[in-house]
Amino acid sequence: MRRSLLASMLLSGLLLAVPVIAQQPAAPLSISLPDVPLPAALDRVLRDYEQAWRTGDAKALAGLFAEDGFILQSNQPPVRGRAAIEAAYAGQGSSPLRLRALAYAAEESTGYIIGAYTYGSNVGDTGKFTLTLKRVAGGPWMIFSDMDNTNTPPRSR
Repeated sequence: MRRSLLASMLLSGLLLAVPVIAQQPAAPLSISLPDVPLPAALDRVLRDYEQAWRTGDAKALAGLFAEDGFILQSNQPPVRGRAAIEAAYAGQGSSPLRLRALAYAAEESTGYIIGAYTYGSNVGDTGKFTLTLKRVAGGPWMIFSDMDNTNTPPRSR
């Protein structure tokens, strides 16, 4: 009887452990997705962003955003509005940033770009981003939100 109870407990324990083992996250993939070419009006947004970042020009960066735009950076609270965006970007930049598009869509007044970024001559992507875009009556595309995060896991505290 004791052996039967012990065997049942072991079998139950194994059955309960299987789903836990199966739910372990897979190792991150190191596959680099290919670039997609952007229409000139959308590509301009990325190139202007790179240029403003490279020169550390917070005012020019903020000028790429809609008046009511957002930046959503890792480990930071959301920032909304062009003046607040300029203040948040103050002191950032001044390094060669390279942006590449992975996907996009655009209609009359809304669009998005999903992409990846790296700095300087780094090989591979440092992180990824989404830009949601808007424009008024055929005007230039403006960034409504910029969300980015790195490809490296956060450090343990």
